[in-house]
Order: sequence, then C-alpha cells, then structure tokens
Amino acid sequence: MTEYGARCDVRNVRLFHMHLEGEASFAKPENAKHFRSISFFIGGNVRPAVQTGHADCIPIFLHEIPRVFNEGYIKPDIALIHVTPPDHHGYCSLGTSVDCVRSAVSNSTRIVALVNKYMPRTFGDAIIHISHLDFAVEHHKPLPVHPVKPPSKEEQQIGKYIAENLVVDGATLQMGIGSIPDAVLSLLTSHQNLGIHSEMFSDGVVELVKKGCITNNRKTMHKGRIVGSFCVGSEKLYDFMNNNPFIEMLVVDYVNDPKIIAKQPNMTAINSCIEVDITGQICSDSIGTRMYSGFGGQLDFIMGAALSEDRQGKPIIALQSVTSKGESKIQPVLKSGAGVVTNRAVARYVVTEYGIASLFGKSLQQRSYELIQIAHPDHREALEKAAFARLKMMPAP
Repeated sequence: MTEYGARCDVRNVRLFHMHLEGEASFAKPENAKHFRSISFFIGGNVRPAVQTGHADCIPIFLHEIPRVFNEGYIKPDIALIHVTPPDHHGYCSLGTSVDCVRSAVSNSTRIVALVNKYMPRTFGDAIIHISHLDFAVEHHKPLPVHPVKPPSKEEQQIGKYIAENLVVDGATLQMGIGSIPDAVLSLLTSHQNLGIHSEMFSDGVVELVKKGCITNNRKTMHKGRIVGSFCVGSEKLYDFMNNNPFIEMLVVDYVNDPKIIAKQPNMTAINSCIEVDITGQICSDSIGTRMYSGFGGQLDFIMGAALSEDRQGKPIIALQSVTSKGESKIQPVLKSGAGVVTNRAVARYVVTEYGIASLFGKSLQQRSYELIQIAHPDHREALEKAAFARLKMMPAP
C-alpha cells in the first residue's frame, strides 16, 4: 500500500488503526503527504511519527473505539483486514484480532482482506463469510511474534507479591503482555479454577491451561471459556488458539465494557504504567507531554474490577520502582503534561518489587506513606521531603 501510494502520488489518505506490528513505512516523514497515521493506541513503530507531528492519535477507552465507526464519527471507505482462508462453509476468521475490526468492517464501503493460512482460526465474533469481502489477496506469512523473555528478579518479585497475596482460587484474570504478567502467571501453578476475561492474553496462559489451573468453571458468563479480543505472542500461543473451542474472541465493546467486567467473579485486573504520584494518580499514556501509548483497556478493567458486583474485585497497577536510568517511577508529582489514565479515586493496589500499597479508603497522608514504602529505598527520603512540601504534613500510616 505504501509503495503504491508513493509511486502513484496518492495524497491525504487517513489510516485509522490499533497497535500494529512490524515496519510502519507509511508513517515515515517522506510519506507524510501520502498517508496520515491516526492511532487508537500508539505502537513503537509509529511513536516517533506521533511525537514529531507526522502522525496523530485519538485518546479513547478501548471499549469505546467501535462507537467511533458505529455512530459515524469516522466513516471508513476501506477496511483492511487479516483473515484465515475460508472453511468449507465459506467462513473466514479474524483470528488474533477481533477488537474493533467488526465495527470497522460493518461501516466500511469496501472490505479488503489479506488471506493468510498462518492466521489461527478462532471463534466467537471472529467469523466473517467470504461473500462479505470485496477483494481478497493471498499472502501466506507467519504472524509477528513476541518472544517470551524471562522476567528480571524485580519482575519476578512483583509477580510473587501479586500471585501470593492478591490472586485467589476461582479469580477471573485480566492481564496484558510483558514480563510482569508472565511472572504472575508462572507463579499461579498451585491455584485452581482460574478464569480469563481479558482484552488480550499471551503465552503464560497456555501453560496454566495445560496444568489444569485455568478452567473458567467459576465464571458466571462464558463458563468454561477463555474470553479475549486480541492476542499477540509466540507460535506456541497461535497453535494453542487455532481451532480451539475453549477460546471465544469477542468484540472489544463487549469484552472491555466495565459493566460486563464488573460481573466477573473475583475480577483481578493487572495493568502497568509509566509513573505514579504520591496521591495515587496513574500516568500510563505519556512521558510528560510526549505521547507514548494510549488509554488501551487499563481504565476499562480498573473501573470494572473496582465496581465488581461481588465486591471482590482487585484493580492492580504493577510497575518496577525505578526506570532503566534509576529514576523513581513513584514521584511527588507527575511530570508536567503527563496524562492521568487512572485517577486517584479508582486506584486500589499499586505493586512494586518492594511490596503492595493498598490505597482504597486512605487519606492523602496515608496514601503517600503507602506509596513511599514501596518506592526504591534510594528515593524514599527525597520522596518524604517532597511529600511534606506538597501536602504540608509528613506521610504516616
């Protein structure tokens, strides 16, 4: 598409997309007159373009992205989708990415499909009949993979705190991709009857299913099924997903609806962030004024777990205490221009390798104390002084 657009001097094409894998050549400065990337969630491949003004983004809850198409805020001319080859009934599958694709497809003038035999066939809302496709192009290529990296000792400790103190038997889990979620999952091998209701899941789930720890039997909705909306991981994950009736891939305006999330038993939502201030404000989408990612599903699940109908929900923010440069991720105030994705009223548990800060019902004085206790020891004294300067009182339990 990018090569054709540049060669034929096509101008002002707007590309609305979620996180994308691989090279995003359309977002390079030399293609700015041809294509304008507009992200619902910023991936690393378009981040430089967003930060230099060659691309843009839409701040939005993940569960509300389909509304953008369904209610006509954006009217796509063409939906570019990625599907399996059709089965003997003529049905293709959207495979690893259902999320907001169905709403885009339903509201586009034309549907163009990349047909790939390496895409795993999944069920739920993933099915689309070949008669709905206007154009189809065969391109058989293995999917992008995210290799599983062993967690650092800090990430392993964070996982240990969460697994041993916050995840109970029968819990319904939401967690994203990365070393901390994988560390949590690797330490749940003694748990029973866990369930998955998550906008995405990755490799750590596969082993827990094989060990019989994830059964989804305690869920009251989609009992006995993993519920997801999109996935990225290794070949092992894609093989596990392929033709597996244990998995339902559903639209993101359902999976991430806080009202649906709140109905899940013992809903335990584990998310990460960029920084936290001493009052419990969570910045997850920017570094100061520089946009970094997006809202994603964090607040969907944090709110859903916080408002859980069984009052057993656990909204968790997990992060290492310091950046790779040694800067504290727990700060007196957020960086100037930083975006608050999860506000201080809904923040419940914050976990670092130094422990768990429980914030619900705590005053600013108590919150600052809890958060400073889980900050890196090298930064605690400075944080106490800064907390006193900000709050006009010393942090105290």
